Amino acid sequence: MKSLTRIAITAGLLGLATTALAQPKPEAYVKERQSALSLMGWYFGPLGAVAKGEKPFNKDEAVRATTFLVQLTKMPWEGFAAGTDKAGNTKARPEIWAKQDDFKKKADAMQAEVAKLAQYASAGDEANFKKQVGAVGGSCKACHDDYRAK
Repeated sequence: MKSLTRIAITAGLLGLATTALAQPKPEAYVKERQSALSLMGWYFGPLGAVAKGEKPFNKDEAVRATTFLVQLTKMPWEGFAAGTDKAGNTKARPEIWAKQDDFKKKADAMQAEVAKLAQYASAGDEANFKKQVGAVGGSCKACHDDYRAK
């Protein structure tokens, strides 16, 4: 009986240790969110060139980029977990954690604007696509203005 108790306690402690080891460090969350945000910029940049008339509208390219953007806009937010406000090299301002509801509202608004952009891309609606690029950029700026250090 003592052996079974020892085995059970040992197994429980190993389980706890494994769980503790599996938890990402705050720096990993920062890296995850920064990576997702960087990729968003990577795919959005050429679309801005289309909106400015610096690059011709190409439906296939627009659909490809906006398909990625729709997914990417869902990714960075879990990276703003509690305890990551001072982790790593970050430009995230403390207001993110103090004003979580507003931060989430702005993230949701940006996701909605990107979804509209993807719809215009799929429809091949160049005029509305170009206008919507500005709306997406504005939604990004709204968050950066309040929650990103200069």
